[in-house]
Amino acid sequence: MTREQYILATQQNSLPRIENPQLYPVGIYGWRKRCLYFFVLLLLVTMIVNLAMTIWILKVMNFTVDGMGNLRVTKKGIRLEGISEFLLPLYVKEIHSRKDSPLVLQSDRNVTVNARNHMGQLTGQLTVGTEGAVFGHSVETPHIRAEPSQDLKLESPTRSLIMEAPRGVQVTAAAGDLKATCRKELHLQSTEGEIFLNADIIRLGNLPMGSFSSSPSSSSTPRQTIYELCVCPNGKLYLSPAEAGSTCQSTSNICLWN
Repeated sequence: MTREQYILATQQNSLPRIENPQLYPVGIYGWRKRCLYFFVLLLLVTMIVNLAMTIWILKVMNFTVDGMGNLRVTKKGIRLEGISEFLLPLYVKEIHSRKDSPLVLQSDRNVTVNARNHMGQLTGQLTVGTEGAVFGHSVETPHIRAEPSQDLKLESPTRSLIMEAPRGVQVTAAAGDLKATCRKELHLQSTEGEIFLNADIIRLGNLPMGSFSSSPSSSSTPRQTIYELCVCPNGKLYLSPAEAGSTCQSTSNICLWN
């Protein structure tokens, strides 16, 4: 027997012998395995449902590379086609419509457009309601007109109404009457020109009327039908009974009225 064989036989005899060794299984078995398969199946179903919902949303909202629905993102800005509804405030720099179609802004209540400066202060406001358009500040426009068969009314309930233009303001009514009414005073002023009234009939209603009689008995005089238009130094107009000569001096006490 060689030395190596002797050493190997000695080591084998010195090792303890294990009788009936116990084997431990490695892995997931029983209810743990069933729970794992259930969660994996639930996760798979959830992923399939999410994928289906995502595809459905993309289909309904019409998502494309350029935008979604009626909204298109172009190099010049955002383009809306058709009818769109905004539930929150919209902040834009410019709004344009196509050349062959109008731009319609519609709301169940009022439509308000605000203009603000760089500090956020309100510089102009336009509110369209049931009675018309209300402007918070000055308005610059080349043309103001009403819809066909509708009246055009410019009104300032609490302040004054001023129309200015460097080359003149033209107010015309081609197929109807033109009325200018106010509660207190109406001023027509021309600093360098004249006020020209051109019409077949010019009426000045509610002018004060002076009384003048050439005879002591006024009951015998015929009924006065012709009057003379007189003017006071302050510009006030009044009527005076017409005679062969001017009677404005005789009835000038009207000029002393307030």
